[in-house]
Amino acid sequence: MKGALPILAFAVLMGLAPLLVASNVVLNFLVFTLIIALAAQGWNLLGGYGGQYSFGHAAFFGTGAYVTAILQVRYGMNAYPAFTAGIGVAALVGLAIGFLAFRSGLRGSYFALVTLAFAEVFRVLANAAEMTGGAAGILIRLQANPANFQFAERGTFLWVALALVTLALLATLALERSRLGAQLVAVRENEAAAQALGVDVLAVKLRAITLSAAMTGAAGGLYAQYFLYLDANIAYGTWISVEALLAPIVGGAGTVFGPVLGAVILHGLGEATKSLAGSIPGIDLVIFGIVLILVVRFPPRDLPGLLRRRRRA
Repeated sequence: MKGALPILAFAVLMGLAPLLVASNVVLNFLVFTLIIALAAQGWNLLGGYGGQYSFGHAAFFGTGAYVTAILQVRYGMNAYPAFTAGIGVAALVGLAIGFLAFRSGLRGSYFALVTLAFAEVFRVLANAAEMTGGAAGILIRLQANPANFQFAERGTFLWVALALVTLALLATLALERSRLGAQLVAVRENEAAAQALGVDVLAVKLRAITLSAAMTGAAGGLYAQYFLYLDANIAYGTWISVEALLAPIVGGAGTVFGPVLGAVILHGLGEATKSLAGSIPGIDLVIFGIVLILVVRFPPRDLPGLLRRRRRA
């Protein structure tokens, strides 16, 4: 596929990290960054390419995570089909939310607020439901065996996360060059004009949010398998909605590599801030908020655009 070479180069270089780095701190940082990059790539399909900004991607992340965990803990299912089911259920949740919102003609800030409301409803329900463990959360039994989608070495899990991120990048590249991708961009730029040209706006939006939710649900399942613990504030917390939204905006919304670049920048900045400021609760979210304000307030609205502007100057 034309344009796939940079993606494969990224995969090879990142894949060398476990062979060159022995620090568990660094490997933890890379794994977590890849999980966020995967969730952000899901947001990018809907928000970056389709122009439908969501404030509630935690609804999809948490659904993927909880389904993956519940099927293992409550029903004894193997982790791999549980993970796959988590992706499928997250996609269905995305389709349902999208149908309710887009069928009602919601867009812009109204759509963003509806997605935020759904994520908060899911958080409250998960915090009260017995199946999810309520406020105490749910713990996946530690069985460090590849057959259980658990690995004794962090480097091995990094390769798994990297494989999924690479697939997401390739899928995004394919979407970008497909008919659906062109329709998404048309809807983003001018919905009325796209509809006048014969684009089925509702169907395009529903496909986008379903793919977006599936990808973000995969990130949630990965999180569950890596940390082996969930509660409602982790799975459906605003933190993941903020990071899934902010990474593409900083790195370049509507581009293939934007979410990955943004996730690396944000988490590098977050870790640096924690090192300098100590253990102040929520200091990384404060920095993320400041970055978002600056990015939105001062164009160009992403790092690649800023670099291009400086080169022209």
